[in-house]
Amino acid sequence: MLAVAALLSTAAGCGENGMTATLPTADDIVLTEIASGLERPVQLVGIPGDTRLLVVEQRGRIRVLDGGQLRSEPYLDIGDRISSGNEQGLLGIALHPNFASNGYVYANYTNGAGDTRVVRYTERGDGLSLDPATLKEILFVEQPNGNHNGGQLLFGPDGMLYIALGDGGSSGDPRGNGQNLDTLLGAILRIDVDGGDPYAIPAGNPFASGGGQPEIWAYGVRNPWRNDIDAEGGFIYVADVGQNEWEEVSVAPLAETGVNYGWNTVEGPDCFRDSGCDRTGLREPVVWYGHGDGCSITGGHVYRGDAMPALKGTYFYSDYCSGWLRSFRYDAAEDMAVEQREWLIPDLGSVYSFGRDADGEVYILAGSRVYRIDPAP
Repeated sequence: MLAVAALLSTAAGCGENGMTATLPTADDIVLTEIASGLERPVQLVGIPGDTRLLVVEQRGRIRVLDGGQLRSEPYLDIGDRISSGNEQGLLGIALHPNFASNGYVYANYTNGAGDTRVVRYTERGDGLSLDPATLKEILFVEQPNGNHNGGQLLFGPDGMLYIALGDGGSSGDPRGNGQNLDTLLGAILRIDVDGGDPYAIPAGNPFASGGGQPEIWAYGVRNPWRNDIDAEGGFIYVADVGQNEWEEVSVAPLAETGVNYGWNTVEGPDCFRDSGCDRTGLREPVVWYGHGDGCSITGGHVYRGDAMPALKGTYFYSDYCSGWLRSFRYDAAEDMAVEQREWLIPDLGSVYSFGRDADGEVYILAGSRVYRIDPAP
């Protein structure tokens, strides 16, 4: 077990928007290594009421981490079903809210042709693995290019499944998918996996009765690789990977539907193509930083654990290239990020993703390792 000290930066401000404050109480943390030897780990999910952690490897495996030990036999291996490399592969999973009784695990991956499949598997009775024979397709989306696949799956407190899809790739959204309501690309979808076969459209979706694809819950995203639903706070945090200039995090109330995050009208705080673009009705990011400070945002999670009470409500995030660790709190009344800080940590290499266990503790997935954010001794 490797514990790495991480002192709180005293620098005033993180990112280009310059908002600053002081993180309350805690002045240092440690990163505790809990697993190594993983192959491009891109997600960690805790199982409620269980000690197991599920770790997703992009090349098609789900591994089980239990009691600090990584099981040699995979929980699921679909490496022969996927296209992998760069931004393709097994990109995300989510456990059904009633997983304890039904054993349902949902997965988002790109198939051999590079198209998006959202599917469901069921856990075997012995709890050691998912049964490949139970595969059920939930959603299929054709992908015109090999990048910008998004991949995040999240169940909200409403029991609905939220699916993040990128704009279809290439560069600059050449098809205009971000602002096209007739495609599922460039959007965050919301479906009811319990209300129909394979799903139903929730009545509260903004285009359930017309005007756009009924699955769309929010739109105007480029490549929302990692997002978070903070059920306690009632918000969704969308970390959208940028194009030429800006990486960004936007926050919106879960109760608000039809949110337009702005791509490709805007990128971060700026108009993307037309300097005089109309920003009316767009959800502005609360945090953004330029490509002199990183290359690809890695969205994280809101901390809701008990080990560090002073950090409850703090959102952690990183960058794939730079590997720093930053955080902020969201002030809903002012619609802005406050208490922004950068934590001084050793070089972890490429930060692929974050994870959160059933107790609300937050993890960093970097290189071939998993680290837990812990209080300093």
